Amino acid sequence: MINYLKKNQLKFAPIYFLAPTIILFSLYVIYPIIDSIWVSFHSWNGMDRRLLDSSGELKNWKWVGLDNYRELFFDDYTFPINIINNLKWLILSLLVIPIGLGLAIFLNQNIKEMKFIKPLFFFPFVINLVVVSLIFTWFYMPKYGLLDLIFRSVGLEPIAFLAEETLATYAIIFAFFWPAIAYTMIIYLTGLTNINTEVVEAGRIDGASGFNMFWNVILPQLRPATFIATVVTVVGALRSFDMVAIMTKGGPWGSSSVLAYKMYEEALFSYRMGYGSAIATILFLIMDIYIAWFLYRLFINESSEK
Repeated sequence: MINYLKKNQLKFAPIYFLAPTIILFSLYVIYPIIDSIWVSFHSWNGMDRRLLDSSGELKNWKWVGLDNYRELFFDDYTFPINIINNLKWLILSLLVIPIGLGLAIFLNQNIKEMKFIKPLFFFPFVINLVVVSLIFTWFYMPKYGLLDLIFRSVGLEPIAFLAEETLATYAIIFAFFWPAIAYTMIIYLTGLTNINTEVVEAGRIDGASGFNMFWNVILPQLRPATFIATVVTVVGALRSFDMVAIMTKGGPWGSSSVLAYKMYEEALFSYRMGYGSAIATILFLIMDIYIAWFLYRLFINESSEK
């Protein structure tokens, strides 16, 4: 066996290099996902699963089958609100991609003064989301916030956005735009540096210019960047937790709560790990379905062009 491995070192080299990463990925990503799905079929308060009661049966770990999912879909009145809020995050977050692309094209111009402007646009990317949440909480604050000052300066009555049931979710999503646009812009700036200039020159020779050049020559070469930007933005929007937790704590009256925050509340504050895992599984499936659909559309488009 040892001699066989020595003779085929080149064949097994990729396995040797990938093995540590695969082991760590399986241990810290795959296993927790599988365990979370398994927990979702149980009633568990988060304590030691091996604890026994007086009759000798497991005390904190009980198989309940699909009861957690049944309660989630049919008995929990807050679940539809969370789903709708997640859909709002999903749909509105897609606006980040064209805005980030537009800013990337603007900053990619060969202008001497642009190097002084770029850091201003990179700044939101390096700020922690907790800090971003606090900044926008102060921004929206009635009487003392900057938005209140702007409203009063133009003769309008200030609005407590984070205290309005119909506006709180949109206010948090707007705050999410600030760092998300910066991240998307950086991805597209990287993509623009890798554009094949020969293809661009060939397009100019064929008479392409302006929007026609952008749509038919530049944008197709940015597909890898678009894919990364879309997946990262959508996943970030669907698992939005920290901004909701800091800015509204799911309020007012649960109107801005999302699945990730509900999972956190149920698992850690209500001691219902099984129910929280069921919510996490549903959120995981939503992400998987969307990303699978996006990959399918990308594959179909590339196949049709070939």
